[in-house]
Amino acid sequence: MKDRIPRVLVLGLGKVGHLVAELLHETGFEVTGADLETGTGFPFANVAVDVSDPDQLNSVLQGCDGVISCLPYWLNIEVARAAVSTSTHYFDLTEDVTTAREIIAMSESSQAAVAPQCGLAPGFVAIAGSFLAAKFSKIRSIKLRVGALPKHPIGLLGYAFNWSPEGVVNEYLNDCEVIENTVRKWVSPMEWLEKIVIDGHQFEAFTTSGGIGTMCDTYEGLVENLDYKSIRYPGHAELMNFFFHELLMREDRDQAGKILVNAKPPVSEDVVYIHVSVEGWAANRLSREEFVRTCAPLTIAGKERRAIGWTTAASVCAVVEMVHHGVLPGSGLIRQENISLESFLATANGRLYDGKEHGGGRGN
Repeated sequence: MKDRIPRVLVLGLGKVGHLVAELLHETGFEVTGADLETGTGFPFANVAVDVSDPDQLNSVLQGCDGVISCLPYWLNIEVARAAVSTSTHYFDLTEDVTTAREIIAMSESSQAAVAPQCGLAPGFVAIAGSFLAAKFSKIRSIKLRVGALPKHPIGLLGYAFNWSPEGVVNEYLNDCEVIENTVRKWVSPMEWLEKIVIDGHQFEAFTTSGGIGTMCDTYEGLVENLDYKSIRYPGHAELMNFFFHELLMREDRDQAGKILVNAKPPVSEDVVYIHVSVEGWAANRLSREEFVRTCAPLTIAGKERRAIGWTTAASVCAVVEMVHHGVLPGSGLIRQENISLESFLATANGRLYDGKEHGGGRGN
């Protein structure tokens, strides 16, 4: 089968977007990066594009076969609409539920692949969850847990904003979709607090918005309980509830994000914890399967990369590889939970999740 996406456009060259472009360049794709201004020293071509200008956006899409949006979530809808209209394969990292729903609706008329929510959570965590779920004839629960944390926390919050502050604030304030006792519903964020232990270290986990992706669509009627929670150091949830609700910072999300980033700026040495578990019956026996990973910073293309950066970038790059080589469909919606974990980990970028060195290789 002819490779489908030899030319890739990466929109947004922040830390994650830049790494996405570098990884795909190393894998052998013809990459063009785009941002409001051009940069220097990139190993790939880059152009200046204002995606709010439909003419500029459509023009730059003409020169590519696939587009990956690493932009703020509120810009993704127009990018997706332009991609569908030009039959360009579309990928993004959005965690925003409303944005994802609108893009999913667009996929019904797309002649190219539409793959939203290709990051870590939503994204890879759903791939791991569906892999475990397939082992059971009847599923009692699917629990998806992810935490992106400073390795050496200080202060009571035990946190550092290595990810988008707008995204984190949305996760903490927007309602969360779950399945509870077979009933699909919406619940409040920063609730359902639980203790979780990974490699002997104790954490807490609580509901946050967006990380579940489209899992409720797929597993409604097939699972008794399904939820997504963020992993944090103990005591974090109580303090964030105080900040947002007792101090009323929920009423000014922009200001809340600024305060939090000023207090807890990014750190270089971070860690990502992934804890996915499924309980159910197989061969008439109740059992539990787990997928647990602790991801540290990696050196990629000669540079040290934060764990949250490479786990997010490698995930979307692996999905691009699979569409490119025909492992995934070349048209319509691609749900993360429909992606094979084995196929994901076999890609040049997906193997990073198994601790294997990025091997590159030709993309076309």
